[in-house]
Amino acid sequence: MKPYRSMLFVPGHKASWADKGLASGADALILDLEDSVPVASKDDARPVVAETIDRLHAQGVRPDVWVRPNASVSGLQGADLEAVVRPGLAGLFLPKVFDAEELIRIDAVVTHLEAREGLPAGSVGLIVSYETAASMAHCEEIAAASPRVSSLLGATGPSADVGRELGFEFTPAGLETLYLRSRIVLAARAAGLHHPVAGVWQDIRDLDGARQFCLDNKQLGYRGMVCIHPSHVAIANEVFTPTPEAVDHSRRLIDAFRAAEATGSAAVDFEGQHVDIAHVKTAEGIVAQAEAIAANA
Repeated sequence: MKPYRSMLFVPGHKASWADKGLASGADALILDLEDSVPVASKDDARPVVAETIDRLHAQGVRPDVWVRPNASVSGLQGADLEAVVRPGLAGLFLPKVFDAEELIRIDAVVTHLEAREGLPAGSVGLIVSYETAASMAHCEEIAAASPRVSSLLGATGPSADVGRELGFEFTPAGLETLYLRSRIVLAARAAGLHHPVAGVWQDIRDLDGARQFCLDNKQLGYRGMVCIHPSHVAIANEVFTPTPEAVDHSRRLIDAFRAAEATGSAAVDFEGQHVDIAHVKTAEGIVAQAEAIAANA
């Protein structure tokens, strides 16, 4: 998956809001057919989202376009997928997943729709949102259930689905979700997924809180944030972009090690720190992340 520092939800039934999403500078848009669409508007929202995908694809916009369909248990997901799997769709942001079998079924449906629409096989990705107790209990199996799985998300918002499911009380410090968020990162990395995304920060006006939320999740190993408001996008982009100082430090570390390696050493004193190949690989990862973000800009 591309290095999405920010993925912004856009209500699918409000076509003009996609343009506001583009203006925010988000790395990806998530056109929503689920919670932000009133029940009475579900059917009408599908053609709106399809038309939005077509329009943005024709315009060649920079952000990738994802869609959050309704959950499988809603009975609406099949019609959602029929409408939105089309050229210009990067993937599906799956809510309220329960188990690996659900991912396998969705994979099969998407494979059929890709073939019908003339899309390259496997081109539609899946991001799994862990919002149920069952999914959290089986997060490793779900992460590895399909090669389409691109990333994982651990929902943390106050009074949202995962909080209700597990019964915890949300705090900005996040100790009540630390285990859950850490386990999702571990499941992602074990499945070869190197870009888990955090989410969501629901307090639209508390930008300092949003920044701290990003920083806390970055320290845990998350590489981007799902945003519910455009005001959070710039914060996520900043926090999840390696600083020029970090990139420069990494490049100098790599150069110092390679110079030492050329003389037959497998370790070097770099600015007072013992550095060996393990540290070099970490530095190379920071440089690669920065270069990938720059290429996606």
